Amino acid sequence: MKVMVLINEASKEKLRGGFYTPKDIADFILKWAINGNKEMDILEPSCGDGVFLQIMKEKNIPYNSISAVEFDETEYQKALSIDLENSFIVNDDFHNYCLTTRDKFDLIIGNPPYIRYQYFSKDQQTLAEQIFRKSGLKYTKLTNAWVSFVVGSSQLLKEKGKIAFVLPAELLQVSYAQQLREFLAHFYNKINIVSFEKLVFPEIQQEVVLLLCEKDGTSSHKIEHLELRNAESLKNLDILKLKNPQKKIDFKTNKWTFYFLEQDEIDFLEKLQESKRVPKLGKYADVEVGITTGSNPFFTVPLATVQFYDLEKYAKPLVGRSVQVPSLIFTEEDWKKNRDIQARTHLLTFPKMSDLNGSLGARDYLEYGIEEGINKGYKCGIRDEWQIIPSLKISDALFIRRNHLYPKLIINDAKAYTTDTMHRVSIKKEVNLYAITASYYNSLSFAFAEISGRSHGGGVLELMPSEVENIFLPYHKSNETLVETIDNMIRTKESIDKILEITNKEILMNNYGFSKEEVDMADRIWKKLSKRRLNRGKNL
Repeated sequence: MKVMVLINEASKEKLRGGFYTPKDIADFILKWAINGNKEMDILEPSCGDGVFLQIMKEKNIPYNSISAVEFDETEYQKALSIDLENSFIVNDDFHNYCLTTRDKFDLIIGNPPYIRYQYFSKDQQTLAEQIFRKSGLKYTKLTNAWVSFVVGSSQLLKEKGKIAFVLPAELLQVSYAQQLREFLAHFYNKINIVSFEKLVFPEIQQEVVLLLCEKDGTSSHKIEHLELRNAESLKNLDILKLKNPQKKIDFKTNKWTFYFLEQDEIDFLEKLQESKRVPKLGKYADVEVGITTGSNPFFTVPLATVQFYDLEKYAKPLVGRSVQVPSLIFTEEDWKKNRDIQARTHLLTFPKMSDLNGSLGARDYLEYGIEEGINKGYKCGIRDEWQIIPSLKISDALFIRRNHLYPKLIINDAKAYTTDTMHRVSIKKEVNLYAITASYYNSLSFAFAEISGRSHGGGVLELMPSEVENIFLPYHKSNETLVETIDNMIRTKESIDKILEITNKEILMNNYGFSKEEVDMADRIWKKLSKRRLNRGKNL
């Protein structure tokens, strides 16, 4: 049975859905997992070239039995050639093996493939869905193969047992892994997460973590998050540090990012969530993605293009990039400055072809678009008329989708359109636009932005609309008086720390009754999370 539908351009490693496990990591996982136990039944659900098996043979690590599954025929033959005693190497897809085997294991280890749902065959999707259903989980089209490997492996453990996997750091924060986090939190009694400042797989820019879980038959559920500089640092890590994780698992949170924090910091955030002392941004505004043009290079153009093709009739003011927004308020003057330096400051909003009438320049430009194949792109191709952009709506404010130093909320005073590089923020009735924008600029909201979003290569923080709406926002009408101060300070390039010294005092202490200790705590949490993200960016 062929289980993967794969793209032609992918490398051999990407076709397998993963890269070989570095020896430092495999060594450490085995050291943590076996820890002197000589009678383990062990499974590796995707053994690749057999690095774990090879280390076990070289170091003569004792065990009761070892089973390994590998779908790729070439990799299977490599694993088979290692010739371990009392080993069972199976050439099969793990999903099928998981659903058909009757064996149970003390330890399951490995580096599962990272393959997206759309590269699965129908058979693969069906098998993965059965594994999910078996654990009462819902299978979605966003699910990656590594998720079903973790769930399936958990099902194959004995009453007491361990799993140890090399997984994408997405585990900690992406929404499609949320139910997996909930499953792991309830299923296991001890969870350790080891992350790295430097990339383990720099060739694919994939940030990974080690997930070390133990089911011990108790009723406690504890977690710990430890960060090391690189994989080599594992050699000096005492595994006793991982024996008893101390942080209580919060079953209400949907992200694991904040387990990097200390217990008192976690407690502070959890109490805020439980007390509902501070509302969320979604109470005051609706957030949606910006305009999807189908081809930003074609539909967003500089003034020179508008003038050359005589497109003034169809050109609307646009802000398309975060660098075009210098401050808290995006003014018409800001827009004109961007326009005059030939930035892409115009959105082309064409009507039906039949309504173009004598617009020869527009017809020429659209003909050029057809020559370039713009009309055949997916988003353009599904429209009744490819050149008509849907959802042309101007919002009250803008939220930058991908941010660096800190995530920005901006008043759209210029009434500019925006593409999907920014989110559109529409203020609800009876809410003051200036007040809500100023209310966002505080350490607590920034901390929750870090927790809600996810970090990417280069230290970039990305938030989707629903995640923006989940940010804690201490709204107060009087905060509108802070807008001019914040705007001027950002324009004169004052540090965000100096801005927060002013805003934290007014927004959190004066208007919400936070103590200085609580404000310091919120600020410390934000700085810790943002510094961690930015430092990781420097090491890529």
